Formats: sequence, structure tokens, C-alpha cells
Amino acid sequence: MSPIREPATHTAEEATPQELRRASVRLAIMLLLLALIVVPLLRELPLGSTTKTGILAWLLVVVAIYWLYTGLGYQPLLLLSLLLFSTAAMLLTTKVALVLVGVHRLSILRRAASGLIVAGAGLSAVNLGAMLWRSLQRRGAQ
Repeated sequence: MSPIREPATHTAEEATPQELRRASVRLAIMLLLLALIVVPLLRELPLGSTTKTGILAWLLVVVAIYWLYTGLGYQPLLLLSLLLFSTAAMLLTTKVALVLVGVHRLSILRRAASGLIVAGAGLSAVNLGAMLWRSLQRRGAQ
């Protein structure tokens, strides 16, 4: 067996009920770890709020790419959440760059990015809920 893992051959659309349950549990654990461990740790860092939110946004981009790679959910929802997280990361990186050159008045970038992060997290929750619902629906049909 190769140590390099191949990308997922299918996503939630084609998964069996057992695969959906396993993927749902993995996704729920990741979301809980992000909410209960990573976010509080980021809040404790001695950085500005834009930098902290930017780190979170980039972390969410990496996590969304992983979800896509491993097939943890419905591809359209995963792609849309990746788009939202990537846009938030880009806005926050732009805000940090502007602060470095002396422009401090564009807090709208941070507020917009925070909204995008919340929307992307909402899509992730919808993805998890859809996976659980589909898993229960398929189990009832068997």
C-alpha cells in the first residue's frame, strides 16, 4: 500500500450510508476542534484582530481543500465554502498589506471577511447536516 493517499473517488452524492456516517463524524470532529480549540487559541495570540482573523481564514482554506480532497461532503457546498474562505483570506491579506504601508482606515475589509467566514462556516454546517440527513434517509430505505 502506498503511503500517499489518493484523492476521494466520490463525494457524499455517491457514498454508502456507512461512508456518510464516517465522513459526518470526521467532519463534525473537525468543526468542533476548530470551534473549541483553534479559535480560542487564536484569540489568545498577541496579534491584531485582522491578523488573527486572517490566520483563521487561511486555516479554513486549508481545511476546505482537505475536505474537497477527501470527499467529506457535497462537492458544490464544499466548493462554495472554499470560495468564501479564500475570498475572506484574500481580503484579510490585503488589509494587512495596507496596514503595513500605512493605510489604517479600511476596516470594512475585515468586517466583510468576517461575514464571509461566518457564511462559509454556515455552509459547512449545512454540508454536515445534509450528510447526516442523507445517511439517516438511506438507512431508513434499506
